[in-house]
Amino acid sequence: MMQIEDVLRDRGSRYAVSGGKVAGRAGCAAFVADLRRVRKFAKATHHSWACVLSEGGPVKDDDGESGAGAVILRMLEREGLVDTIVVVTRWYGGVHLGGDRFAHIVTCVRAFLADWRG
Repeated sequence: MMQIEDVLRDRGSRYAVSGGKVAGRAGCAAFVADLRRVRKFAKATHHSWACVLSEGGPVKDDDGESGAGAVILRMLEREGLVDTIVVVTRWYGGVHLGGDRFAHIVTCVRAFLADWRG
């Protein structure tokens, strides 16, 4: 698992990104469940994620952050990453960010990909 805990902050909201290799939908569910067990991440508002599975195709979950999973999925598909889950975590800061939240999700995924690819 790779994790970048403080990718960016905007108007009180904080973002982190995590990811790693998974096997199937069960692997995705286990990855997110393990992340939610970490005290800091358990308090987060959203854990939006996506993965392109070698067997089963694309899967995603917005976790209440409408459209977030699709943004992550598109980026993974463009990179050709298979069986690698990327989770963007947001701690809501009390201010609606509107469309800026999509730019923040992109920033988080780019940070992950830069470190993942080395």
